[in-house]
Amino acid sequence: MNTLARREARTGCLLLAPSLFGVGVFLILPVFVVLALSLTQWNLISPARWVGLANFRDILTDPKVGNSVLVTAFFVLIVIPVQTVLGLVAALLLNRRLPGSSVFRVVYVIPWICAPLALGVVWRWIFDPSDGALNALTGQRVEWLSSPVLALPAVASVTVWSQVGYVTLFFLAGLNAIPDQLYEAARIDGAGSRQVFWRITLPLLRPTTFFVLVTGVISSFQVFDTVYAMTKGGPAGHTDVIASRIYYEAFEAFRLGRAAALAVLLFVLLVAVTVGQQLYFRRRITYDLS
Repeated sequence: MNTLARREARTGCLLLAPSLFGVGVFLILPVFVVLALSLTQWNLISPARWVGLANFRDILTDPKVGNSVLVTAFFVLIVIPVQTVLGLVAALLLNRRLPGSSVFRVVYVIPWICAPLALGVVWRWIFDPSDGALNALTGQRVEWLSSPVLALPAVASVTVWSQVGYVTLFFLAGLNAIPDQLYEAARIDGAGSRQVFWRITLPLLRPTTFFVLVTGVISSFQVFDTVYAMTKGGPAGHTDVIASRIYYEAFEAFRLGRAAALAVLLFVLLVAVTVGQQLYFRRRITYDLS
C-alpha cells in the first residue's frame, strides 16, 4: 500500500471514528450488558446475584409472559396487513400526481414524525368514554379502551394511523423507480389496469414490500409508548405487549434480570421472524429494474 492509500485509509478511519464510537457505546455494548443482566438477579439496590438460566426458565413458564407474546402477535397481525395495504393504496393515488398530492404527502407524514407518547395521550382523550371526541361524534357511549374486545384494536388503529405515512413514502419511492417503458409496453400489448398492477407493479415492488414488512414487524413488536399512554397494558392484560411487560418487570417490580431475559426473548423472536421473511422473499425479489 502506497503512502497516498495509507493516508486515505487513515483519514477515512478518523472520519468514521465518531460514528463507530456511538454504535459501539450505544448499540453494541448495551446488547452485552443486557445479556449479562439476564443471567443475574438484581433489584437496583442489592448487589447483582448470578442465577444462570433461572430467569429464562421463569419467563418461559410464566403465563403473563405467554399472554404478552400472544397479545403482541395479535397486535402485529392487525397492524402489519392494514398499514401495508393502506400505504400501498395511498402511494398509488399519490403517484397519479393529482392536484394537491404534494400537500397530502406532508399530511400523511406528520403523525409519523410526532412523538408516540404525545399521540397516545391525545388519542386516549379521543377514545375517552365520557367526554371523548369519538363518542361525542357517534352519540353513543363506547368503552373503547376498557373493553377487553375493543382495547387492542383501538390501540392498533392508532399505530396504523401513525405509520401509514411512513409506509406510503417508501411505496411511493418504489413506484417512482419502476421504468415507464414497462407500463408503455404493457399498454401496447393490450394489458388492462388490473393486469398491469398484478403483473408489473406489485412484483417490482417486492424489494420495497420486503423492507416495509421487516421494519414494520420490528417496530410493531417493540411498540410501547402508544400502548402505555393509552391503556398501560389493560384492561386485564389485553394490551400487555412484550415491551410493556419488560417495563413492568424492570421499573415496577424491580426485577431487572427477568426484564433483561424478556428483552433477549424479544430479540430472538425478531431475528426468527426477520429470517423467515428473508427466506420467503429471497427468490421473489427483483432489484434490477433497468
